[in-house]
Amino acid sequence: MQITTGKVVFIDYTLTDDEQEIIDSSRGGEPLGYLHGVGQLVPGLEAALEGRTAGEKLQVVIAPEDGYGQPDPGLVAVIPANQIEGVDEIEEGMQLHTETEDGEQTVLVTKIEGNEVTIDANHPLAGVTLNFDVTVVEVRDATPEEIDHGHAHGPDGHGH
Repeated sequence: MQITTGKVVFIDYTLTDDEQEIIDSSRGGEPLGYLHGVGQLVPGLEAALEGRTAGEKLQVVIAPEDGYGQPDPGLVAVIPANQIEGVDEIEEGMQLHTETEDGEQTVLVTKIEGNEVTIDANHPLAGVTLNFDVTVVEVRDATPEEIDHGHAHGPDGHGH
């Protein structure tokens, strides 16, 4: 069975950056299940998996434009430290969760200067070339419930 829109696909994958550092991997754990064609994966990976079948292995290099995009300078802000609530000690590299009009957003503290904190709401992988090493584990038809919910429910099609 080929991977096409509306199929549920399970993949084993390892994601590395250009320095071969592992960013994320499903190896040694459960395969990642997703509903193909609804935008659950970055566009470049979904495009590369289109038409593949169970058992196929592929290596995909995805430019930032087909991954998490390029960093948007408009998503970087400098705010007074006293505006950050619920955190005892702010440190560079810390992730903070903020409420926005679009729901909860994660921002990264990139710099602290005196009372000024620079926060960056870009995806941590924005601007990063993604190197995927993927094995297609299973391809099956989505259940009506999965199509209705817009995501995969597990190897047997049942779930939350």
